[in-house]
Amino acid sequence: MKIKRLVVLISGSGSNLQALIDQVHLIPKVLAEIVAVISNRADAYGLERATAAGINTQVLDHKAFPSREAFDQALQGLIDEYAPDYVILAGFMRILTADLVNHYHGRMINIHPSLLPDYKGTRTHERVLADGKAEHGASVHFVTAELDGGPVIMQVKIPVLPHDTPESLAQRLLTQEHRIYPAVVKLLANEQVRLGTQGVELDGQLLTQPLLLPSN
Repeated sequence: MKIKRLVVLISGSGSNLQALIDQVHLIPKVLAEIVAVISNRADAYGLERATAAGINTQVLDHKAFPSREAFDQALQGLIDEYAPDYVILAGFMRILTADLVNHYHGRMINIHPSLLPDYKGTRTHERVLADGKAEHGASVHFVTAELDGGPVIMQVKIPVLPHDTPESLAQRLLTQEHRIYPAVVKLLANEQVRLGTQGVELDGQLLTQPLLLPSN
């Protein structure tokens, strides 16, 4: 198998990017290399993380474009310069157009802080607490034109504690995100997971439900 080329899109601190650098990027037995990190914000700290790891960085400011469509066209062109096998969304705070998403069908993944299909969109921690849920979690899914609606590959669950706040819940979940995202990227890099015509396939077999990563 050839080494898979990954392009990671970020907008902020890049903690999930760091987890991918530490656990996936040019690690023996993981056939993957992050060839570029692209941000729509020049002040994103994740760019410094990438530079420290010797990874190419690019900034494409969405405010410099007259429309979402124009930005996404430029973004697609920039991504394609690196000929990636997979595009990894790691805190990229942009809603992508259907044309861009469809261009990378089966090759773009995202991590979302909820147990999808529950709590799509933003403010997931607050909403989970407001609804009195007993557990929370994160989902890694293939990206489709439906916001947070693509087929889920893997999930991780954590209990909601009696005195949790949105901040404490988010922080405890983030440590699990740093485990689940590299785990999924490793499966992709080693050609164990793919998006088939009917859904997510693991080693050629259709998954009837998402994989579950044990929390630690």
